[in-house]
Amino acid sequence: MRPPAWEPPLALSATEQTIVKRIKRAKLFVFLRQHRHTLFDAAFQAELATIYKDAPQGQPPIPPAQLALATILQAYTGVSDDELLEAIVMDRRWQLVLDCLECETAPFSKGTLVTFRKLLIAQQLDRRLLERTVELAAVTKAFGSRALRAALDSSPLWGAGRGEDTYNLLGHALRKALGVIARQQGRGLAEMARETGASLVADGSLKAALDLDWDDPTARETALGLVLDALAGCERWLEAHPEVVETEPAVLTSLATAAQVRDQDVSITASGTASLRDGVARDRRISIEDYQMRHGRKSRSQLIDGYKRHVLRDLDSGLIVAAGVTAANLPEATVTDSISLDLHAQGLSLRELHIDRAYLSSNLVRERDDDLEIFCKAWPVHTGPHFAKTAFVLSWERHEIRCPAGEVLPFTPGANVQFGAERCSHCVLRERCTSSKTGRTVSIHPDERLLEELRDRQLTAQGRAKLRERVAVEHSLAHIGQWQGDRARYLGERKNLFDVRRTAVVHNLHVIAHAPQMAQAA
Repeated sequence: MRPPAWEPPLALSATEQTIVKRIKRAKLFVFLRQHRHTLFDAAFQAELATIYKDAPQGQPPIPPAQLALATILQAYTGVSDDELLEAIVMDRRWQLVLDCLECETAPFSKGTLVTFRKLLIAQQLDRRLLERTVELAAVTKAFGSRALRAALDSSPLWGAGRGEDTYNLLGHALRKALGVIARQQGRGLAEMARETGASLVADGSLKAALDLDWDDPTARETALGLVLDALAGCERWLEAHPEVVETEPAVLTSLATAAQVRDQDVSITASGTASLRDGVARDRRISIEDYQMRHGRKSRSQLIDGYKRHVLRDLDSGLIVAAGVTAANLPEATVTDSISLDLHAQGLSLRELHIDRAYLSSNLVRERDDDLEIFCKAWPVHTGPHFAKTAFVLSWERHEIRCPAGEVLPFTPGANVQFGAERCSHCVLRERCTSSKTGRTVSIHPDERLLEELRDRQLTAQGRAKLRERVAVEHSLAHIGQWQGDRARYLGERKNLFDVRRTAVVHNLHVIAHAPQMAQAA
């Protein structure tokens, strides 16, 4: 059945007033106690209650507003689920917020908390929780126009799964498959490994079981061959025992994972010998436990095994209005589709977008309205012994390009302009322009007009000052990283998006709490 509305007292009791006075740090506890009724008003509580089925029988669930508050505090303090339940009993600050002073047991169980989190994610209400902080800011006048001046940026989020090399990935997946078989057969893992011909993976360490001299040039091929033989032995055993698959289909999932790793990382030579593939397969799997983790990089020097988290900050209010998570190997620009959906759901639009160059290829930029201004540092123009691209003048009214010598040709965005050998061979500026026998070629970017505007803007002091406004979103990411950490709490992209969103809720609540309107009210 649907949970009842949560109606904790509004006024502070004498005991609560004493607790509030003693809280010198971690002021978010005080803010949530004072404003929980506003954040979780009747309408929002009714919206949260829809995650539960409206059944006529059964015990009423715990009010979701109380669970949501606990979820926010968990992000704020960085505790685990077990530590959260312990804190509720041991820490009066938690009791203050959750209205359970002097409780000897937590008002809900770990299972209830986990179920609530799953339901919240399944129905996208974690996004609504973030949107609710923006709505609260609008009520308190801390958030103004719906047309935003916003900045978008990302930071690394290392995956919670263990990244492994090809040998260990194959061995890990095979060991999981054998574990399922052993439980189904009621036998030990080592015994099943010997019977299937995969005794190599029965021990905890695959490399120890291989016991090879890795300085030997042939060791890698030998090791790979042994691991693949173990995988083949397990596959043959399952073919002979189809009843195992019928009762434990999960074993096929682990074997399919091993086969995926084999297909991505292994190549067969002409002589039939298995060897590690040269290069890295596209979208290569790097973890057994977290299948969505990927190798990636934030910059040329900064490598990531996991994800990238993205936040869109309103530069005027300081609020994070949308957040996203992508695999580490994906370009930053891929997140903007989900960011656009989040903005649309809130009825928000952009009038200024401050980004770094990684987002220039995004749909937010390429499909922008005419009234959206983009602020970004332009790509550097190649300079050398010849005229730079900026020496060629583009006329956007006539779609013509004029070279330094005055030759004029039409151009099309996204195409190359070839001045040709005939024109360039007799030009007095040829030596300063090109050494190509076919004449000078100029590439016109599909969004060349924007790039030209960006280059012109950063030549002025006012333009450079405008570009520096983007640093505010880096501060927000630093705050997110302070609470969430640099390593993911959960496995999988969607759960980590939930974690980024609820951490953004903590960020926004801090912004609202420090707004002048809130300070006066307090």
